[in-house]
Amino acid sequence: MKILQVFDFFSLQHGGGIVNLVYQISRALMQKGHEVSIYTSDFELDQDYINSLRGVNVYDFHCWSSLAGFYLMPGMIGETKRNLKDFDIIHLHCLRSFQNIVIYHYAKKYGVPYVLDTHGSIPVTEKRRLKWLFDVTFGNRILRDASGCIAETELGVGEYKDVNVNPDKIVLITPPFPVDDFSQLPQKGHFRSKYNIKEKHIIMFLGRINRIKGLDFLVESFFELTKDRKDIILVIVGPDDGYKSTLVGLIDKLNLSSKVLFTGFLGGEKKLSALVDADVVVQTSRYEHGTGVPFEAILCNTPIIVSKGTGSSENVSRVEAGYLVEFGNKKELKDTMQNILNNPAEAMFKTQTAKEYIINNLSMEKNVEKYEMMYMDCILRRENHKLGSRIT
Repeated sequence: MKILQVFDFFSLQHGGGIVNLVYQISRALMQKGHEVSIYTSDFELDQDYINSLRGVNVYDFHCWSSLAGFYLMPGMIGETKRNLKDFDIIHLHCLRSFQNIVIYHYAKKYGVPYVLDTHGSIPVTEKRRLKWLFDVTFGNRILRDASGCIAETELGVGEYKDVNVNPDKIVLITPPFPVDDFSQLPQKGHFRSKYNIKEKHIIMFLGRINRIKGLDFLVESFFELTKDRKDIILVIVGPDDGYKSTLVGLIDKLNLSSKVLFTGFLGGEKKLSALVDADVVVQTSRYEHGTGVPFEAILCNTPIIVSKGTGSSENVSRVEAGYLVEFGNKKELKDTMQNILNNPAEAMFKTQTAKEYIINNLSMEKNVEKYEMMYMDCILRRENHKLGSRIT
């Protein structure tokens, strides 16, 4: 198959889990003999990351504007007009983007099927007017005319149904993991030594510093834990996404500045070193679709805590991979962190059991076939539709 993957930008620091998934899927599909291309922008482009994706064609169009998270790249219009008809299938990542408008127009014109993975972007949680405007002009049609819609959890299935996507089009695919990337882990202590961490225990958050990640809940719960023990530090790993100043204000108010470390974005070996040295990784999101960070932590032998009622908690619960807490319940989160630190053997048994399950069942090698099957099914249905139209 000739496959096109589409996402706004190609930078791990800016895009995190979705960018990594596009990378890993594209690499796995290429290794299985498919011809894979990626359309993206040059916004904060990570050229070294692209160069490591040998065998995949990456087209990075100049980004003229990134206002309100809408990455405008008119240069892709001509490329799409000329060459989109040559692809067998298109995979769109997220819903609201300039790229999707262009791809949708020419996919319809040339009769090329496309699948859509919204990655939890359907709910209108912020910037309501702009998202509503996009949906009424383009988004609803992009959803309606997709040959298939990928949901990563049952929560995602429900989101598609809430906007009246045909249930027959929805396919549940838990994002696979490049487990081989975790086969050789850094030695413990490298991260701790680099940042001169003296405390006995490291509680860690890894991800974008954004309000939706629930870092206020984590900081307030951590504050409660510091009343009982002094041998802990909270390490926040990730880039600022507009919320750091507010979070720092809360930390200062609670007199925690000496107990909280911000590292900024860490990738590759540096990220693995951080996860290896953590005693527990906490994902306290108000809303979270996937389990990228928690499962990465598990593959680094680190216990996890995840807030309930999210797509992430759904996957964690299914695998019995970690501990779940009610969002906003500071006592429950504090007690759970305390329990993990006081009972490391119990937490490690749970972590190792989950790690074995992830390696045996969620590897990229085994699960990329689910994407292949969906692509082929969409292509076949489109061909059958064309045949039926010619007969009638």
